[in-house]
Amino acid sequence: MRVREEFSRCASVYGECNVIQANVAKKLVNDTIGNPKGIIDLGCGSGTLYSLIPWEIDRFVGVDFSQEMLNHHPKGANVELLLGDFNDPKLFETLGREKFDRLYSASALQWADNLGEVFEKLATLNTPMSLAIFTSGTFKTLYDCAGLPPILKSSEEVIEIANHAFTANYEILHTTLEFDSVREMFRYIKRSGVSGGRRVLDFAQMKRLMEAYPLSYLEFEVVFIRS
Repeated sequence: MRVREEFSRCASVYGECNVIQANVAKKLVNDTIGNPKGIIDLGCGSGTLYSLIPWEIDRFVGVDFSQEMLNHHPKGANVELLLGDFNDPKLFETLGREKFDRLYSASALQWADNLGEVFEKLATLNTPMSLAIFTSGTFKTLYDCAGLPPILKSSEEVIEIANHAFTANYEILHTTLEFDSVREMFRYIKRSGVSGGRRVLDFAQMKRLMEAYPLSYLEFEVVFIRS
């Protein structure tokens, strides 16, 4: 799977490039009511969300499909790291055997093979959730300039799919990230994981896009889901 390969390849530098993802994780943590002691982080990566939690935790289970990412995750007596893929129903069978206070997923579920099925599996855990999912509003001008359809679902689609699985509150956040040059912008896209390793342009097309892109920033749109 290209998404897994791309995140694994960039694991060693991911923490330096995941500016937007870190802000997303920070919002999930800051919006948490109470101090859940037993936590699952689905798509935990190299540990951004764990590092942002200010309260004491009894048990933290970080799940990711990239062993390279897990190798960079903070370790501790209360930390358990599980190599697993949320596209695999067996993962939810494993997680469903235990009880947790809250499940987080920051900037990962947009890469689900079937988001509806993943939401349905999440619902079976009967665990309060704080999720953040990038949508098609991310890189909107970039895709418009390239004449390509977005690779992510729209915020409306994400919310509609979620409503079939559980009852939740939703918030849509729009933000941007400024760059000194278009070249730096494209380097960020390649190394940050935001594109999921989806290479949809050849070299000549990419060069023309870099010359034509009219903005000094990239756009991002994220749906926050809290149940």
